[in-house]
Amino acid sequence: MASMTWKATIQTYLDKRLLWVFMLGCSSGFPWVLIGSNMSGWLADAGLSRSAIGYFGAVFAVYAINFLWAPLVDRVKLPLLHKYLGQRRSWILLCQFIMLVCTFFLSGLNPTENLILISAIALAISTASATQDIAIDAFRIDSFPKSNNSKLPQASAMAVIGWWTGYSLPGYLAFSNADAYGWNNVYYGMTLVILILMVFTLFTGEPITQRDELQQEAEKRHAKVVNSKIVAWLSVTVVEPFLDFFRRNGVQVAITLLLFVFLFKIGEAFLGRMSIVFYKEIGFSNEQIGEYSKLIGWGATMVFTFVGSMFNVRFGIIKGLMIGGVAMASSNLMFAWIASVGPNEHLLLATVLVDNFTTAFSTVAFVSFLTVLTGQAFSATQYALLASLGNFGRTTLSSLSGELVDHLNSWPLFFIITAVMVIPSLIMLYSLRHYFHDLLEKARNQQ
Repeated sequence: MASMTWKATIQTYLDKRLLWVFMLGCSSGFPWVLIGSNMSGWLADAGLSRSAIGYFGAVFAVYAINFLWAPLVDRVKLPLLHKYLGQRRSWILLCQFIMLVCTFFLSGLNPTENLILISAIALAISTASATQDIAIDAFRIDSFPKSNNSKLPQASAMAVIGWWTGYSLPGYLAFSNADAYGWNNVYYGMTLVILILMVFTLFTGEPITQRDELQQEAEKRHAKVVNSKIVAWLSVTVVEPFLDFFRRNGVQVAITLLLFVFLFKIGEAFLGRMSIVFYKEIGFSNEQIGEYSKLIGWGATMVFTFVGSMFNVRFGIIKGLMIGGVAMASSNLMFAWIASVGPNEHLLLATVLVDNFTTAFSTVAFVSFLTVLTGQAFSATQYALLASLGNFGRTTLSSLSGELVDHLNSWPLFFIITAVMVIPSLIMLYSLRHYFHDLLEKARNQQ
């Protein structure tokens, strides 16, 4: 791909399947603003402490364990919905409907009076969202087989651009209108966004794969061992996806890969969880947060993700991972700079641009690499396993970020520590570079 011209590289993006991936990416990103930054802003305005807001992030823990029920998304055909929408879209639409109902009820509550109920509803939304992510990721993987690995960065880029569109654009609208209309009315508006996303799902086309045939072959193999169709179905559903991953990579390499996936974005997760609280405490208004962090951040992410995907298409996923990881560690120091000088809008703009550049570059390469590691028969389960490890730092561990800030009592030191957190994964990436290269070459030769 490095021999292609930049014009030819851009022309390869004219594929309607990429539009479908973008639209579903919006659906994947929206719940993170719904119960993430929007909720943090709502709780902060309601007077809750930093520790309480940090602990509220524990509702995202389900993203770290969604691989436990991912086999059901791979294997269970939903009544009625499957007939008209197919395996992937039927699960996506069901999850969106659950989020629609929960968001509507959430809109009428008061955080200071109904915090426990809000937490329970937020947990239901995160569970539906985590399940939706399983189906959306599988949809993308099924649409672009890993043997056609030149398409993987493009599909990853569209997923990332869609995710940030679903996250940042509604977030901008929410923060821009929160002071004028109140958070309750903002959340009523969020229910309309979910309805629009459901319409998107209906317009996408279900990917055609050999998944059913491969799963049936696995069932026949297991049936010969257990002499029972029911037990064979269960063992193929629950056990085979994980056995297949370790069998293809080897136990030692598989464990190392899982550890790398877990460590790569942990520093970014701690920073992201406290970013809204930091902006407010340092002196930025809701309107400034919406304009810079959400609107401008969204536009920057769109551009940098597209550029990052073209770099990955032409020069490879490994270089994209290394550059993105190094830049990601460095960009966290920009927040320490803001903490030292105060609410400077020009510095905030520079920080948003740098942060979104590093996030876009690293995420495209990261998502592309996770895709390469999955198999066709159990794409939902295996990708969910990998993504869950990556999400563990973003969700469960990052809920301790508020405690860490309180303990340190220093925003600059907190951001410096988040930068240092990235270093172990970069060392591991360098040690696995030859295996990464061989894995990508093997996939390319299968094309």
